[in-house]
Amino acid sequence: MQRVVRFVFAGGIGFVADAAALWLLLAVTPLGPFVSRMVSIGFALCVTWQINRHLTFSPSSRGLTQEGARYGGVGVATSIVNYAVYSAILLVLPAAPPLGALAIASLVAMTLSFVGYSRLVFDR
Repeated sequence: MQRVVRFVFAGGIGFVADAAALWLLLAVTPLGPFVSRMVSIGFALCVTWQINRHLTFSPSSRGLTQEGARYGGVGVATSIVNYAVYSAILLVLPAAPPLGALAIASLVAMTLSFVGYSRLVFDR
């Protein structure tokens, strides 16, 4: 149970990093909500890897490169789900705020992320 609490904490920090990056990109670049979200997801993935590695699960017995590749693989897979939900919300509800769509999409992807990271990246 403690691992789940730490994962939710790490996810919360990742969500703040994701939302801050998205907000900043939307405010200062012409990228728009779809391209900006791709960039913000990548940033959040880097942030959460470090938190999950050191707080939630502890480093795996694999080398840093292999662990990073596995984390990235799971992260990309769950980010595709996250991005698909985010995009669907914005396409179906064009008036929806991008940060609201981000919140919903992040909650959907969180369960998939925990299962993937705990079983494929940091398993012992």
